[in-house]
Amino acid sequence: MGVKNPNADLASLLEQARWTRTQLAQAVNRTGREIQLDLRYNHSAVSHWVRGTQPAAQVQPVICAVLSSRLGRTVTSVEAGFSRPNDDVMHPSSGDVVDKIVNLGRADMDPSRRNVLKVGLYSAALGVPGFTDLGDRVKAASALTGHTVRVGGNEVETVHRMTERIADILDELGAGHARPMAAAFLTNTVGTYLRAESTSKVKADMLTAAADLVYLMGWMAMYEIEHGLGQTYYYRALELAGAAGDHITYCRTLRGMALQAANLKYGRKALDLADAAAEAAPKAGPRLAAFLSGQQAQGAALVKDRRLAFARLQQTEKSLSMAEGRNDHVGGYDIASYHFHVSSVLYALGDVPGSIISMQQSQRLRPPTEKQGRAHANGLLAQRQMEVGHVERATGTWHAFLDDYETLSSARADDHFREMIAGTRPHTGNVRVRELTERARALVAMKS
Repeated sequence: MGVKNPNADLASLLEQARWTRTQLAQAVNRTGREIQLDLRYNHSAVSHWVRGTQPAAQVQPVICAVLSSRLGRTVTSVEAGFSRPNDDVMHPSSGDVVDKIVNLGRADMDPSRRNVLKVGLYSAALGVPGFTDLGDRVKAASALTGHTVRVGGNEVETVHRMTERIADILDELGAGHARPMAAAFLTNTVGTYLRAESTSKVKADMLTAAADLVYLMGWMAMYEIEHGLGQTYYYRALELAGAAGDHITYCRTLRGMALQAANLKYGRKALDLADAAAEAAPKAGPRLAAFLSGQQAQGAALVKDRRLAFARLQQTEKSLSMAEGRNDHVGGYDIASYHFHVSSVLYALGDVPGSIISMQQSQRLRPPTEKQGRAHANGLLAQRQMEVGHVERATGTWHAFLDDYETLSSARADDHFREMIAGTRPHTGNVRVRELTERARALVAMKS
């Protein structure tokens, strides 16, 4: 057995963090539990890492995440001495963004690497690049010449249409089916288009189209509860939008990042990102303005700023009333979305009955094709109905959830299913709960 090289990088980070090896081990164990990893490390394990033993691949992102949180900045696996720069597809390093998104998509397609991406942890310490800072970052990629492939408006339209089709599959069948298709299209087709020769206008349009697709992939990873990966896709979408000079896609992506932070209960981060999104689009049309202010309302509610939350909701309602045209853009906003935001705000402020009423209103107005979104909303609605003691109403909502869940492939829906089983278990004396339980058992048997 060869002699291992000591990991001086990790030792330096420990010193910067002012942590003992035991403290690092304890932090890694706690954070691992957030992603269902049963870790039981102690000072001895950390000593082995410092001496040069590489931690398991699924543990490396956990170590980086806890160090990032402790130091208040992003710590990559390269900086921690765990991988070579070309292997670390999830950190926001400088370099060629086209290479980075293609490598990320390729890793997402590869079953042997997908598990590593899956356990990547969300970093609340990750900074957001300003719009004006992004343009130079991919000039080298945009200026490449000498390729035999040349693209034009037809190829840009192909990317837009494929993104819309993937979004439709997401709504109908779930992210579990849609994201692998998106990763393959990104890797095999969009990467080639971004490298091809074209006019400056087509190049900018292609960057925007690619940013929309990568934004959608971030959304899907978030729905699959792969938050580290989702954050990375969002970051790449920001880079592409900045390179395209596209403020709208940039701020829409920031809004997606704000929603992710809200889902993870990082209230201040959620509000800061939502505010940054609104500030990045001062000339936004009314529908986009509503899209952004609705997220600001949720962020304000999470930090318990009741006055600001309701002011933002009022602004959202006013903007949406002025919106014209179809709501057909990926990540669009409509009246059902508005009532979902109202429900989220009320719930964050402690008004559970009010949040139930608003969620029911959102569901009545939701387009019938949005199966994944409807299942998620019904899962939330049923849990809140159980919270206020409306067991039989919750049972009816859970049946509606199962109607969609039967044909969905969605980690978030799986989470709701587990919550349904756990939440109804104390009420097995109720005949309707027993009927629901029998249906759930039959569904599990059918899917297994």
